[in-house]
Amino acid sequence: MKRLRAGLLAGILALGVAPGVAQAADDGLTNEAGIGTLSALATLIYGPTKIVYAVLGTVFGGIAWGLSGGDHDVMMAVVTPAVRGDYVVTPGVVRREDRLEFFGKDPEYRADVHAMVAEDL
Repeated sequence: MKRLRAGLLAGILALGVAPGVAQAADDGLTNEAGIGTLSALATLIYGPTKIVYAVLGTVFGGIAWGLSGGDHDVMMAVVTPAVRGDYVVTPGVVRREDRLEFFGKDPEYRADVHAMVAEDL
């Protein structure tokens, strides 16, 4: 009975060590798979949250438009941050190479920022 237990323990330990050796060889692929999985799982939480925010922003933007007497600028001040932005968490965001933009910015603002960065280079 002791030999059987010792053999089972040795087999379990061998199985525990073997994936570690294989993992070291495929570390890049495993890392990419993990990052992709993490971004997909994060999107399952972040995506619906952003969609709800966008829908509510559109509704309240319409209310703001009506209460302001049809002022388009007031409506866009509410709708633009809600509707623009990122809806998906990408692997670049997980790697911290890209920024996740929940509150969107006006397209002209982005063009100005990119022009300023290009001038600095």
